[in-house]
Amino acid sequence: MEQKNVTIKRVVEKQHLASVMKSGSLDVLATPQMIAWMEEAACLCLDLEEGKTSVGTLMNVSHDMASPLGAVIEIHATLLEQDNRKLVFEVQAFQNDKSIGKGRHERFIVDAKKFLDKTYAK
Repeated sequence: MEQKNVTIKRVVEKQHLASVMKSGSLDVLATPQMIAWMEEAACLCLDLEEGKTSVGTLMNVSHDMASPLGAVIEIHATLLEQDNRKLVFEVQAFQNDKSIGKGRHERFIVDAKKFLDKTYAK
């Protein structure tokens, strides 16, 4: 399997702060936002056929350093392995070349229509 890497850059804006997202009380990058960016980068690693998409099923990351409003965050995702529909990624986030978070993320490839039909039939 070919190893695929993606890097994206994002700027910490007011809506990304823990105080605004209600994941904490401080004006620093919210952990849920860092995780969302990691998922975004992982999704960008994929080139799926028409009608297919992927859904996140596991995120196991540490958030190791706080980032202030205005910080530029670089997020890396690397597809490490694929077992049929299961995908495993290494994800990392950096500010000024210092690691602020890292971990593993799993996704599953699904048929978009079937997935939504099943979800909304509940």
